[in-house]
Amino acid sequence: MKVALIGATGFVGKAVLEELLARGHDVTALVRDPAKLEARPRLQVVKADVLNADEVRNAVTGVDTVISAYNAGWANPDLYNEFMRGTRAIVAGTKAAGVKRYIVIGGAGSLYAPDGTQLVDSPNFPAAIYPGASAARDALTELRNETALAWTQLSPPVAFHPGSPTERTGKYRVGSDTPLSTGDGPGTISAADLAVAIVDELEAPKHVGTRFTVAW
Repeated sequence: MKVALIGATGFVGKAVLEELLARGHDVTALVRDPAKLEARPRLQVVKADVLNADEVRNAVTGVDTVISAYNAGWANPDLYNEFMRGTRAIVAGTKAAGVKRYIVIGGAGSLYAPDGTQLVDSPNFPAAIYPGASAARDALTELRNETALAWTQLSPPVAFHPGSPTERTGKYRVGSDTPLSTGDGPGTISAADLAVAIVDELEAPKHVGTRFTVAW
């Protein structure tokens, strides 16, 4: 397929890029600095600011699917507002380009605890990541009202972070709106296997119009 990938130089986006190319897909990577990605077969690097819907539209026109691993940066002092602005511009640009399929990697904070509250609203939720997690939750809320896109969101497991294991096993378990556990603790997975789940959804859609989660 022809896939536009946003966030291809980030933690998750790098893994998604590798998985897409390994499976023979043609990838258009939207980046602010093209020098961050080396030239490779089946990879087209396009300079674009994802905060600008017109630039997104121009870059994704003609692709089959847009995959977003967008993150405004955990150290960004205006993380919440920039995350929402970027997400809205990506959605608007995707729709303006006439692309129907949209897959986004969201956050675990929008998953639900047993009492029906979202994890991001729990009193013990880490303050350092609250702005980004709450933005990802609010972006999902907006996406649930989206009717022009065949959208899917994947929320990673609770214990997923840059220090997670790195191996690619090609295996994962699937959940819906509640976190998956791994043994006696919160679920985790490698970025490589999270990418496997994303590209599996691309090739054989099973969660159109909904959110799902995965873990080992």
